[in-house]
This record gives sequence, structure tokens and C-alpha cells, in this order.
Amino acid sequence: MHGRSIIASPTECEGDDFEMHSISVRHLFISPGHNFFRHHGHPPGTNPIIEKADVECVAGKGLRGDRFFEYQEDYKGQITFFSIEVLQEVCEALSISTPSAGVVRRNVIVEGIDLNQLIGKTFEVQGVLFEGVCECKPCYWMDQAIAPGAEVTLQGRGGLRAKILTDGRLRVDVGRVMPQHSQSSLVLQSYQDRANGARSVICLSQAIS
Repeated sequence: MHGRSIIASPTECEGDDFEMHSISVRHLFISPGHNFFRHHGHPPGTNPIIEKADVECVAGKGLRGDRFFEYQEDYKGQITFFSIEVLQEVCEALSISTPSAGVVRRNVIVEGIDLNQLIGKTFEVQGVLFEGVCECKPCYWMDQAIAPGAEVTLQGRGGLRAKILTDGRLRVDVGRVMPQHSQSSLVLQSYQDRANGARSVICLSQAIS
């Protein structure tokens, strides 16, 4: 079967500001309970972080089975994203071995994109629409989860909080990242707002063989 990619409509892609980046979904995580959130002044929780091959996204609610599922109406952190490159850079700066990406307790670990670019944008990953809301700012718990100094080193790159706009599933990309329309690839296509004020859309699309 030929590769199939989801892209924005042609009118949204017009102009010279079109830009493309390769990206890969490396890991997916959920947890049944909070270990650090609202634990200020108390010991951290012991809820496991569970790595999944795929996760179910429910619009306006979160990831099914995750601690933030149906947490509150219109919650800004229904799903969180984090960059594997940032974790590697932080560990290198702190002179420690890179641990499992699950230590940061973010849901979707990606490779190949500066997540700050998605703040204030609507974007699509594997057919699911999201709205990037704000940075998932690091807190002092990161010094315990990763190593002393992690909170400071992570400033400005703690990941992305987003809302889920449509139902669907995310899956770990197990293939090599290749150009658009190749097999097993994830492609980020981004473009700026048009002069008429049209909303920016960012499409993360997966070619399926």
C-alpha cells in the first residue's frame, strides 16, 4: 500500500512561509496517579509511569488511563509533550547518564522539533488535533526525578502542555524517520498566519505503508 499523509488544505499551505521538519514519536507514557503535582510539602507519590505502544486521546478530556483524564473542564494540560533531545542535553550538562524518558512524567516524547514553536498553535499528530497552550514549566521536583540542577537546566524547555481537540490514537513510531510520503515517517509541516488573520495550523503527519 502506498504511503498516506495527512496535510492541511491547499489554501492553508499557500505562500512562501511553508516549512517542513522531520519528527518522530519516541515514547508514550501514562500514569494512574500524581507523584509530584500538588505534593508540595509532602513526599512524592509512588504511582508508576507506564510506557505504552499506543494511547487513546479523548477530545477535551485527556489520555484514557492517565492521571489528568477528565481532571477539569478545558484543562490546559490534557496531554504533555517533551523532547528527547532536551533530556539528553540536560543529562550531558549535568554529567549524568540519560535515564528513561519516563522520569520527566510527560506523555509524548518526541524527537526533531522545538516544542516551543507549537505554543499558541493548532497542530495535528497522526490524525489527532491538538492546541499548544504553554510550556510545561519544570519545577523543583525535577532535581529529584533527574538530578540536582535539572530544574534550572530545564528552564524554558520543560515541554509543552496542550489540549486535545479531536478523538484518536497516538502510536510510537518504530521506523526510521524519512522524507514525506516514505514509509514509517512522521512529518511536521508548519506555516505562518496569512495576512487575513487565518489561524496557523501545524500538521504532524504519519505515512502509513
